[in-house]
Amino acid sequence: MPPGASEEGRIGSDLRLPVPRADPRRGDVPPRTAPVRPNVTDSPASEQRRPLRVLIGADTFAPDINGAARFAERLAAGLVQRGHEVHVAAPNTRFADEPGRTEVIEGQQMTVHRLPSQRLWWHEWIRFVWPWRSKHHARRVLDRVKPDVVHIQSHIVVGRGLAREARKRGIPVIATNHVMPENILDHTTLPEWANRILVKLAWDDAKRTFGMTRAVTTPTRRAADFLEKSIDIQGVIPISCGIDRTVYTADLTPRSENRIVFVGRMTTEKQVDVILRAIAKLDPSLDVKLDLVGQGDQEPALEQLAVELGIADRVVLHGRSSDEHLRATLTAGKVFAIASIAELQSIATMEAMASGLPVVAADAVALPHLVHDGENGYLFKPGDADELAAKLTTVLTARPEEYLRMQQASLDGVLVHDINRTLDTFEALYRGADPRDLQSGRGEKPAA
Repeated sequence: MPPGASEEGRIGSDLRLPVPRADPRRGDVPPRTAPVRPNVTDSPASEQRRPLRVLIGADTFAPDINGAARFAERLAAGLVQRGHEVHVAAPNTRFADEPGRTEVIEGQQMTVHRLPSQRLWWHEWIRFVWPWRSKHHARRVLDRVKPDVVHIQSHIVVGRGLAREARKRGIPVIATNHVMPENILDHTTLPEWANRILVKLAWDDAKRTFGMTRAVTTPTRRAADFLEKSIDIQGVIPISCGIDRTVYTADLTPRSENRIVFVGRMTTEKQVDVILRAIAKLDPSLDVKLDLVGQGDQEPALEQLAVELGIADRVVLHGRSSDEHLRATLTAGKVFAIASIAELQSIATMEAMASGLPVVAADAVALPHLVHDGENGYLFKPGDADELAAKLTTVLTARPEEYLRMQQASLDGVLVHDINRTLDTFEALYRGADPRDLQSGRGEKPAA
C-alpha cells in the first residue's frame, strides 16, 4: 500500500471510521489517512514535516535513457526515501492506459500512471501521448491522485495537460524545463523553414504553460537566463539536477591506458562525430581508446565514420549499459569528452566529475557552468575537432601532479550538485516557499 494510504480514517484521538476501499481495477488511489488534528489547524512546524502527495508529470521516464528521464527518476526516488507519497504520470511503452502501477525506480517503490503512447514512427525509442488527449488524461490522473502539488518536467504534452487541469483545481504547479530547440529539431524530419515555425510555436506554448505555475526552475543559471530570454519570463530558479556522488568511484592512481569516455545519447545534437574526428587527429603514440556509452539513431553513422577515419579498432560502442557498467567505465577513463551543443546541465558530465575525471567540453550553453577552463578541464569551440584534439592532448600529456590537480578540481566542483540539496529546494517549493526568496538567497538556498 502506498505511503500515506490507509484502510481507516482517524478523527480526533480515538474515533476510527471506515473508509471505502480503492478499486484497483479503476486505478483508484486509496484515500489518504486524515492526520490527527488536536486543534483546528496544524502548527507551522508540523505542517512542514507532513508527508506530501506529489504528482510528477514527465514526457520521458524509465525505461528511457536521457538526462530529463534520469532526473525525474532520481527526484521521484529521493522524495520516496524522504517519506513522501510519489505518483508519476508518464507515457506507457505501448498504446494502453495502465493507471496505478507499482514500479521500482532507483530502488524505490512508487505509483506510476502509464498513459497510452505512440512511438514516433521515424525514431527508434521516442514515444508520445496524443497532444489532444493530454487534458483528458490529466483530469483522470488528478481525480485519482488528488495531489498536494504537481511537478511537471516539460511543457510538451503530459506537462501541458497537467498544468492546465491542476490550475483549474487550485493545485499548485512547479515546472522544470529540460528542453532546448535542438532537442526538438533533432527528432523532426521537417524542412528548415518548418522547423523554425515549430520552434516558435513550441516556445509560445511554453510561455503560456509556465505562466500557470507557482515557480519555474531549470538546472543552471545559464539555462535560466536562456529560458528567460527565449520566452520573456522572469524569476526562473536555477536548481541543479543533482546526483548521488557517493555511488561513483574516483581512481586517483596513475592510468595504464589513455581512455577517453563519452556518455549520452548517440544523436545529432550530441555531436559525437566531432569527438571521433578529434580522436583521428591525436598523436598515434598516445594509443588512445574511446568508450562511447549510450545508444541512439546515429550509432550506425558513427560506426561508419570510425571506419572511414581509420580508428574503428580504437572505438568501443557500449550501447545501452547498466548503471554498474557505466560507473566502471567512468572510473577506468582518463578524461571525459562532450561536444554537445544542447545541454541545460549534463548529468553525464556531473557523473564524470564525481568519478574524478577531468572534462573537455564544448563551450556551449550550460557546460561552462560545470567545466572551468584550466581548472577541472578545458573548453573548446563547438564543432572544432582540431581544438578538441589539442585540449585532449593537453590533458593526456599533463604531468602527474597537474592531472591529479584537475581530478581533484572535478571532485570539488561536483560537491555543490549533491542530490540532497536539490531535494531540499524542491521540498521548500512544494511547501509554498516564495520563489523570490529562493532566488535571492533570503530563504532556503537552491542547489547551485
